[in-house]
Amino acid sequence: MEFTRGETKEMGKTKHGGPIKLDTSWKPSLWASLMPMGLGKIKPHHIRDTMKVAYDNRDNLGYAYRILTQGVCDGCALGVSGLYDQTLTGPHLCTTRLNVLRLNTMPAMDAKWFEDVNALRKLSSEELRKLGRIPYPLSRKPGENKFTRISWDEALNRIARKIKNISPKQLAFFLTARGITNEVYYTAAKMARFLGTNNIDNASRICHSPSKTALKRSVGIGASSCNYQDWIGTDVLVFWGSVPGNNQPVSTKYMYAAKKAGTKIILINPYREPAMEKYWIPSVPDSALFGTKIADDFYQVNIGGDIAFMNGVMKIWFEMEEAKPGSAINHEFIKEHANGIEELRKHVMNESWDKIVESSGLSRERIKEFAQLLANSKNGVFVWSMGLTQHKFGTDNISQVANLAILRGFLGRKHTGLMPIRGHSGVQGSGEMGADPFSLPGGDFEEKSWNRIEKIWKFPIPKWQGDIVGISLENAVLPDGHERKTRLFYTSGGNFLETMPDPDFMQKCLESIEVRVHQDIIFNTSTLVDAKEEVIVLPAMTRYEQPGGGTSTSTERMVYFSAEVEGPRIEEARAEWEIYVDLAARVNPEKKHLMHFSSAAEIRAEIALANPNYDGIQHLKNRGDVFQWGGAWLCEGGVCPTPDGRANLIPIEIPDLNKPEGHFYVTTRRGKQFNSMIYSKKDPFNNADRYDILINAEDAKELRIAEGENIVVYNKYGTFQGRAKFEDTRRGNIQVHWPEGNVLIPKGVYETYAGIPEYNTAVKVEKADTFHANKDLKYVEREVEDLEVNVG
Repeated sequence: MEFTRGETKEMGKTKHGGPIKLDTSWKPSLWASLMPMGLGKIKPHHIRDTMKVAYDNRDNLGYAYRILTQGVCDGCALGVSGLYDQTLTGPHLCTTRLNVLRLNTMPAMDAKWFEDVNALRKLSSEELRKLGRIPYPLSRKPGENKFTRISWDEALNRIARKIKNISPKQLAFFLTARGITNEVYYTAAKMARFLGTNNIDNASRICHSPSKTALKRSVGIGASSCNYQDWIGTDVLVFWGSVPGNNQPVSTKYMYAAKKAGTKIILINPYREPAMEKYWIPSVPDSALFGTKIADDFYQVNIGGDIAFMNGVMKIWFEMEEAKPGSAINHEFIKEHANGIEELRKHVMNESWDKIVESSGLSRERIKEFAQLLANSKNGVFVWSMGLTQHKFGTDNISQVANLAILRGFLGRKHTGLMPIRGHSGVQGSGEMGADPFSLPGGDFEEKSWNRIEKIWKFPIPKWQGDIVGISLENAVLPDGHERKTRLFYTSGGNFLETMPDPDFMQKCLESIEVRVHQDIIFNTSTLVDAKEEVIVLPAMTRYEQPGGGTSTSTERMVYFSAEVEGPRIEEARAEWEIYVDLAARVNPEKKHLMHFSSAAEIRAEIALANPNYDGIQHLKNRGDVFQWGGAWLCEGGVCPTPDGRANLIPIEIPDLNKPEGHFYVTTRRGKQFNSMIYSKKDPFNNADRYDILINAEDAKELRIAEGENIVVYNKYGTFQGRAKFEDTRRGNIQVHWPEGNVLIPKGVYETYAGIPEYNTAVKVEKADTFHANKDLKYVEREVEDLEVNVG
């Protein structure tokens, strides 16, 4: 691979050295089992899964092989180009990437399916996905039970006409993360502002916006400060609400290398995730045979208890400092590079241990163990994901993690850092390209960015604050005449029926929109929802079909070039950036030259100007080209890109979880799936069904619930029925699969600073027969609202 180096801003001077050799010597002390291939164990079956993928792609095996060996992975954000990455030498391939492969090789849908929408509505999203690719533009109006084929001219002219007849504040765009490139995100961000709206959002912000918000205020950066290589040889590698063994399977290879180098791996999570306890890594011989023990320890906090836990850790550290200065806190780093230590010390010392223990769910002794482990470590890397971000206090969760790193000086050097690990290949670049309401390319949505970008784009940017996608959808039910009533919603991928809380309400929102545009490669259940005037469906190309190729940015800020891959094409599918350019020209033909791109290379050249960190992207043109913006470590040497160059320690209050007596706290989890696309009814790591409810055996015993028994989880927002599955979860906490469990999650609850939806809530648990018997008796005699569970 050619490692192209772009000039970047002040954040880091050291350059990434490229992939290192993996130590594959056998180490029996790390083996998970002496039974070859994990026979008899509950585990993924990589060989069987690979054979199934080969069978599913049998009609296009050559093309599938070229995508895998020539393209950049459109699954997770580890950044595998072809079969190789910048972390370890040797080939890498995972079932997540293989599962998504069929989306790229499927033939077009049979036209017969467009004749009966009611028949399509009987299919799940999984079944709809298997019907094939969207072949050409389609339209459906109220009262019609079929989709009608229309031309591209018809489709775009209808959309343009509607946009011209509404206020820009009544127009909203959304982009998902399924293989979308930086070029598409950038063009969408520019087009939205060209059309006069700031209502543009993306899937990344729904997952990780608290990470960006918190890191900006704590250390002045909006991305991972370190690399995957920093995992290998650090003293301690901590995963917070993140299960990369499940969501980023190739990363198990990095963890294997870290274990070989003596790194301790810790998981902080309410559930003792099997994917992080033992893993059989298919491309490492001894691990493929005997498995690998991954995590050295598990700290099972309550759902939402992380802030209390971290306050407890810092309280221990300050107590250690009173006994022996320098035993826990890196005073040299704090003196040179951080603000606010006294305010933080006063805050955590005033927190009571009773409150810390109750909220965190961990004993003072266990908190002390973890505090001492970090205090005795010279280096540490903290990794987190949606277990921390998708709370109404998500930003505070991340600032707490930053507090720990700053106090220990785990920032800006080898084997240290803060890493919000990304789930999909497109998500790191989306905000950096400006495709969200709080950002523009290379900066936040603020005056200095307006002025800078207007000079490049040569047209004015609307100065009002755009809405996040949840609000844009809710705005669809505002009364007629309201200036922010969403009247046209244009979504590139995504399925809000299966990703947002309260699916019934989401359907009402989607139905209330006058014109809804679905730009996608496949149908899903939301495509079939009615609209007031028209649903227009546009067939998009995959990243591997885009003329001139495209780029994506990995978790560690590597910008990879993915070349166009030779193969069959959906005849009328178009590159997504081309669709946006064409639409803009139809809405405002007099100024279309300001929103014109003739090639993907031309977009990359402008990205390099609009986002200075991406200076270097303009040179990416051949398969294997890659560069890393910001250098190997952001905040190198402890110098942060904050106004004073220093990190900020921020006191964080323990949140009120609003869990009444006798209630459980529930969170949603992922099984064998890619976003909301489910690939198996069984979780290969614990054998859980999609409707199994993970509950602690002691909790179940108190409720007289047997394993496998039908139970009901309910609150005033919804009811979820499934089977009890006994798992090692923190008592008082249960887990249900996402998106099936979304019926329990309250709508309209957003994180204060970043606007991320809340995906956790309080619930009651009962045996199904008891619940339904009581419902039959009580609901006849009383008003329903009298029985609603009050969760605050």
